[in-house]
Formats: sequence, structure tokens, C-alpha cells
Amino acid sequence: MYVRKKRKPVSEINVVPYIDVMLVLLIIFMVTAPLITQGVKVDLPKASAEALDEDSKPPMVASVDAEGNYYLNIGDTQDKAMSAVDLATIVAAQLQKDPDIPVVVNGDGAVSYSQVVQLMVLLQRAGVPSVGLMTDSSEQK
Repeated sequence: MYVRKKRKPVSEINVVPYIDVMLVLLIIFMVTAPLITQGVKVDLPKASAEALDEDSKPPMVASVDAEGNYYLNIGDTQDKAMSAVDLATIVAAQLQKDPDIPVVVNGDGAVSYSQVVQLMVLLQRAGVPSVGLMTDSSEQK
């Protein structure tokens, strides 16, 4: 006669597969997190904003008007609209001549924030290390 022993049911949970899945997810998130972050690098002042020194070099001013046209205060085309490619080419050439020239962005009050950011990205791709934002110095009451 064959006698069977009664086995107790195993009541432990095997957590090894869960740890494996958790480690894989951790690696996926660590790899994708830097790719998700987008932005424009802007060097913000540590103190309250002040006007540029009188002794400093005159800044290169990249402007965008209410219609989205780009302007640059360099050369003989200061009052003529230019394309984004022309602006980037001229800025890159000026930075090769003088890498220490300050660059500021002048945006019309009616222009959208998106267009100002696009101009800043364009300047960043042209090699500008830091960008300042031009403001109106008139006091509002």
C-alpha cells in the first residue's frame, strides 16, 4: 500500500520577479528622464537687474516685432527684417570676431512668448553662450 505524506501549501510570495521588473523600470526612467527635459539655457542674474555699464561693449540686440520679423542691430540692415537663417549666420560671424560681445533679446510687447523663446533658441544654436533680456526703463505708475 502506498502512503502519501501530506504536504503543506507554500505560503511565501516569491518577490524576485518583482525586483527584476522594478530594476528594469528604474533603468528605463533613468535613461528617459534627461531626454524629456527641454528648455533654453538662460543665465539669470543673482541680484536685481541693472543697466549695462557705460564702459562695456555695445551689445548685439536681436529683436522680434509683433509680426514675428527678426532684426539685428549689426551692419547696414538694422531696420530691415531678416530671416532666421540670416540672423543666425550674422550672429555666428560676429561671435567669431568678438566672442565676448553681450547679446540681448528685444521682444515687442505684443509678440507671443513662443516667438521670443524661438529667437533665444536660434541664438543658442548660433553659439551665443548667454542671452540677456532687454526691458523698458520707463517707470509705470
